[in-house]
Amino acid sequence: MRDTTIQRLSADSPHLPTVVRWTFAAWGSLYPGLTLEEAIDDTMSECGISGVPSVFIALQDDVPVGTACLIDDDMSIRRELTPWLASVFVAPEWRGQGVASALVQRMEAEVRNSGIHQCYLYTPDQQSLYQRLGWQAIETLEYRGETVTIMRRLLTESSR
Repeated sequence: MRDTTIQRLSADSPHLPTVVRWTFAAWGSLYPGLTLEEAIDDTMSECGISGVPSVFIALQDDVPVGTACLIDDDMSIRRELTPWLASVFVAPEWRGQGVASALVQRMEAEVRNSGIHQCYLYTPDQQSLYQRLGWQAIETLEYRGETVTIMRRLLTESSR
């Protein structure tokens, strides 16, 4: 991963527009009617100072190369599950270099440090990545027009 660093994203970060453009382009269609400006506001509200919510960014020489969020609720039909790892995105030219794994591991540390012992995510197509990182599939269902797998990560001191 060369000299890539993972940092907490603040609401006033100059990198926030880049992060939102990535995630809006990737998943904005799942939220009909959502505008880019609303997505920026939503992301700003997720930029917590610790715990849930949090947004992290992977930087290479102060250039954003990836992002991930930790939020209370990412699936309207499974509100009983919380918190969620969401919006894991790596710029195409940086994929396959461990950036997503580093972001996921940083988010897991954030959850663990908050005294929470499990976390969830859903994905239509990245199950193998998350399984390699210790996540387990718990349910497959239709959500917002696609088949997705809900996965859970149990987080204990020994799961570092």
